[in-house]
Amino acid sequence: MKRARLAALAAVIAASGALLAACPKPNGYQAVRVFPAVGFAQMTGAFAVPGAGNFALVLTKPGVIYRADLDDPTGATAPFMDISSRVIANPGMEEGLLGLAFAPDYATSGVFYLNYVAGNPRRTVVSRFVAGGATADPATERVILQIPQPFSNHKGGSMAFGPDGDLYIGVGDGGSEGDPQGNGQDVHTLLGKILRIDVSGSGYTVPASNPFAGGGGRPEIYAWGLRNPWRISFDSATGQLWAGDVGQNQWEEVDRVEKGRNYGWNTMEGYACYHPAGGCDTSGLTPPRAVYGHDAGCAVIGGYVYRGAAMPELAGWYVYGDFCSGRVWAVHTGDTSSQPIQLMDSGLPIAAFLQGKDGDLYLVTFAGGIYQIVRKT
Repeated sequence: MKRARLAALAAVIAASGALLAACPKPNGYQAVRVFPAVGFAQMTGAFAVPGAGNFALVLTKPGVIYRADLDDPTGATAPFMDISSRVIANPGMEEGLLGLAFAPDYATSGVFYLNYVAGNPRRTVVSRFVAGGATADPATERVILQIPQPFSNHKGGSMAFGPDGDLYIGVGDGGSEGDPQGNGQDVHTLLGKILRIDVSGSGYTVPASNPFAGGGGRPEIYAWGLRNPWRISFDSATGQLWAGDVGQNQWEEVDRVEKGRNYGWNTMEGYACYHPAGGCDTSGLTPPRAVYGHDAGCAVIGGYVYRGAAMPELAGWYVYGDFCSGRVWAVHTGDTSSQPIQLMDSGLPIAAFLQGKDGDLYLVTFAGGIYQIVRKT
């Protein structure tokens, strides 16, 4: 009996050791500059191009898109498309060209979607374009969706196609401070939401399984109660949807987004009451998966679940960062009780993450430059 207990204890210790060995090492990573030719100011995203070759499209806030060759050590670039004449003039910090999503059949169709802020009147525009080889013509634009915007901040702008083939769109609460219009909790507006639409036709339709497809709210809504979802992405292995939601004055949060869930803004900011400041009713609200305070940063940047081969200890961890501090963290997607681990303090103005075709992750910085996440040597 004693031997059996000892054997069981040894098995537990071995399993615990294996689990610890599989965890990323705190502050055990660094950001290394790569692709020196990719150094554009005000980059808002970079996306690996599906199909042959190893290219990425790099977005800049004023509306110019570049095509970078990631197999070239310099990341040699060339213009891909310019829609600066359609983007709001002199875009503020949270306006401009904000998001891109390749259609699931992009490799054969050349179809892709952009999310940008236009002016007169100020509005979010989601449009379809068609690439012809290494470039795209702005004349191919077909506007799919427009959302009026009351203020100059909190636009969201990230988009991604889900495993179901539908297009998911992160939309901010419309801006100002504290969500004065109450858009986050209002299911009759598209502001402060994650939307899901079917764009397989000439315009868009609403999936029948959307929460309000049968009434009671805007049928495009998939989830609500978001303040400024800056970058959404799907786990390529599990299909789970993740988002970084920029906070107000105290808390930044990471959400695992599920259909029909209310993520709390502006009733809550992170785990804390926001409106009212105390004693808020949290019934029916879904708490974030992770939070951090403004002692560690000021604006969360959503990333990706790591599925590369180079750093197996990160497999299944959602990696995200902060624009102001340059810190990068990871949180385990399977163990909901585990705490985030800080991977590095890069000191970089992280604007977005790039997920390479091999699953490697890169930091896209607003000041110019792309940096690969690697282990410290």
